Amino acid sequence: MPDPICPICARPIPAEVPQSLHHLIPRLRGGKNGPTVLLHQICHKEIHASLTETELAREYSTIEALRRHPRLAKFIRWVAKRPPDFLSKTTGPRRRRKG
Repeated sequence: MPDPICPICARPIPAEVPQSLHHLIPRLRGGKNGPTVLLHQICHKEIHASLTETELAREYSTIEALRRHPRLAKFIRWVAKRPPDFLSKTTGPRRRRKG
């Protein structure tokens, strides 16, 4: 059986690579039972480092919207050149709610 494909970076997700489910609508914003997608852990971390829960719920609740976000688009171009089992720390802290 072939490895699943990460919908963010379009690379295979080998079984031995850290992976996680991403709620397209954050659980805290009403997406507890909503759709999820399997991602590389590095891609999932970059999503949450780039966007707040509110931004994810309001504007980035689809794969297409996530891929169009400027910071994520830059990340995708970078990570797409790496092998499927590539691991790296995500730069920057997770985005927090504004005041």
